[in-house]
Amino acid sequence: MSDVQSTAITEPQPTRLRDALRKARIEAADRTGVVVELRDAEVARLEIMNEALDPLFAQVPEKVDLFDRGVSQGETPRLWIDVVAHILMGRDKRIYRFVQDTRFGRIVLAESHDVPVIVDAVTDYVARRMIEREHAMVATPMVEPSAEEPPKRRGGLGMFVFGFLLGAAALFGVALFASLRNL
Repeated sequence: MSDVQSTAITEPQPTRLRDALRKARIEAADRTGVVVELRDAEVARLEIMNEALDPLFAQVPEKVDLFDRGVSQGETPRLWIDVVAHILMGRDKRIYRFVQDTRFGRIVLAESHDVPVIVDAVTDYVARRMIEREHAMVATPMVEPSAEEPPKRRGGLGMFVFGFLLGAAALFGVALFASLRNL
């Protein structure tokens, strides 16, 4: 064998799999970068929508605590309006989709590329939710305790003691009855 051939055999050749893995890692990193950029673009668009909704939520009375607006940056970024309704980006990442989760599944309330269209849909939704709240408050009025009148306490401790004594008397009576019966 020649000297060149013997060194070629003894030196470890870079394996093809190692090169393929390195190439795959580089491609995955590039794709991840693109995905991160897309997610950042989604969040930025949702922030624009959030700012467009500021005038609407400035008009909602402070007593109404139905709405908790904010952008969540999970796997799918969302602009939450309340517990069951949110705005997310469509498949093409340019269309806004306003959806509501129900016990029967998710329903799309509005879908558009235009911010004002979604703002109008959210405005209608907020108005409907406030009317539902008013109806619920009329059906079950909430009375706030006044500062002059202390809240009325029911005899919880007294009822407990009365029940305890009544139970003890009943057990004593059963024991007495059982002992008289054995005589």
